[in-house]
Amino acid sequence: MTKIHTSRETGRRPVTGPVTCIGETMAALIPEPAAPLDGAGLLGIRIAGAESNVAMYLADHGVPARWVSALGDDPFGHRIRAEVAACGVDVSGVRTDPHRPTGLLVKDPGTEGTRVHYYRRGSAASALTPDLLDDDAVRSAGLIHLSGITPALSAGCRDLVTALLEPDVAERPCPVSFDVNHRAALWADGAAATVLLGLARRADITFVGLDEAQALWGDGLTDAFAVRDLLPQPPVLVVKDGARAATAFDGSRVHTVPAPKVEVIEPVGAGDAFAAGFLAGLLRGEEPVRALRLGHLTAGAALRVTGDHGPLPDRASLAELLDAAPEEWAEGG
Repeated sequence: MTKIHTSRETGRRPVTGPVTCIGETMAALIPEPAAPLDGAGLLGIRIAGAESNVAMYLADHGVPARWVSALGDDPFGHRIRAEVAACGVDVSGVRTDPHRPTGLLVKDPGTEGTRVHYYRRGSAASALTPDLLDDDAVRSAGLIHLSGITPALSAGCRDLVTALLEPDVAERPCPVSFDVNHRAALWADGAAATVLLGLARRADITFVGLDEAQALWGDGLTDAFAVRDLLPQPPVLVVKDGARAATAFDGSRVHTVPAPKVEVIEPVGAGDAFAAGFLAGLLRGEEPVRALRLGHLTAGAALRVTGDHGPLPDRASLAELLDAAPEEWAEGG
């Protein structure tokens, strides 16, 4: 594996193990064809999980990736394990819980967007605790990727994420990437703003959307620079501004890359895909501008499909787009 920024300045250290993505993946029931749930005749079965999405897209980019979680000993759990593994992801660190079910979500498409109904309370993954840190699948990681969904699932899950981010950057066995990924429906205790701010500040690499930063921490965060003022600690901070642009703060350097035009079928999963593309770029030793471009291109793969995981452009097309002139880039992603 190549190198990635991890110091508070501009230093690098090698990433020698796989990217280990930790978090819940659920079975997803989706009306087919897309229609409001209360009138749907058929439901298709997909899988949905932010961290496994990142792992699958990393594998698509040729980056060794591992997904660590827990599933119920039920048909949904067996299906999820098999589908993630089929994408080239190492699932040897996924636990099977014989006493708790696999989480479930149901999508409800409508004229104003898609609502999601969750059935995940008491799920196998919600029972994860800091004891996971002793698992070889975690201890052998070259980089750990987390999201703000996991600490909302249970007290044990919150303790797990906190423990992974607790040591100072220089004292961690490997860098930690954190996607804020705010899901308001999961934070009934009202702790989201405080908890996610603390976690985002402690990561080596932090991803956050401008809109979710505003929802969490105030409308005064009008641009990426205001978010950086709030989050000066992460060595690398990426602020995504929807379909407009993404900005990476890499030490003292700032890079902004506009999002290329994409025909959007459904936006779910695009943020996970972006994170995977950006991380893949950094792990290849790419400069931040090219890593941002790879993030946008990977997000485009998710935007063009109804599920969370879509096919990447072929390698030749990716290479051409990464090298495109700015005016060609804006039209060709």
